[in-house]
Amino acid sequence: MLKQFVCRAAFLGLALLPAAAGAGEIPKAIKDAGVLKLSINATYPPMEYKDPETNTFKGLDIDLVDALAAKLGLKVERTDGLFAQLTPALTTGRTDFILSGMTDTPARRETMDFVNYMRAGAMFYTLTSSALKDPVELCGKKIATVRSTTYPGQVKDWSDENCVKAGKGPIEVVGTESSPDARLQLKQGRVDAAVQGGETIPFTSKQEGGIYKVIGKPMTVVYYGAAFRKTDSAFRDAVADALQELVKDGTYGKIFEKWELSDSALPAIMINSQPR
Repeated sequence: MLKQFVCRAAFLGLALLPAAAGAGEIPKAIKDAGVLKLSINATYPPMEYKDPETNTFKGLDIDLVDALAAKLGLKVERTDGLFAQLTPALTTGRTDFILSGMTDTPARRETMDFVNYMRAGAMFYTLTSSALKDPVELCGKKIATVRSTTYPGQVKDWSDENCVKAGKGPIEVVGTESSPDARLQLKQGRVDAAVQGGETIPFTSKQEGGIYKVIGKPMTVVYYGAAFRKTDSAFRDAVADALQELVKDGTYGKIFEKWELSDSALPAIMINSQPR
């Protein structure tokens, strides 16, 4: 009877463990250095941006990584660069991982693993002075968005489905180097609208005097994720564990509330867009 009880208890204990959770471990080199090296693209408020008054990095991603590092007993060293430079920095070992407004996609998952920490979605937006109100009015128009992101492909897919199939002209995607560049093109009248994560548009518009408005609803529902090399699964799991602890102790929720993004928060940290 006792043996059956012990076996049953052991089985129940195993059943309560997260199905996909691995044995997390911070790499020795990082522990010895006491520093997390991060490459970021600080042009995407409220996720990450540089405060012009203090010349310091701010944003949800900044606060989240700072809390993560504190949980792991590490400091953070950030290098700011173009979004297109983030993945090469990871694959060549110049950064430990990426946490900078990057969406988890099947294509990116071929070379990287993701720890998902936020829900997001691409949206059309334009100037408040524009007469454009409905997404279908964008058919045949010029739309600016960052060429190194997933947005150009998402706009094309939306255009094929909603414009081309309806016999209307396709949207012309104008690729830019950064989100500020896309907004500059819009303000200068070179494009009719632009695309970026819907979660960033209200903050950006507020920063720039309320000059933008969204058009329609998000085209997609995706997840932002911290990106890791495929060979760093134990490191990935350690970061996922630490982020989940931030969810449990309330730190995660307070950070999302601070940046008015509570609707984008996840109930639990995921890996590669799947529950752990």
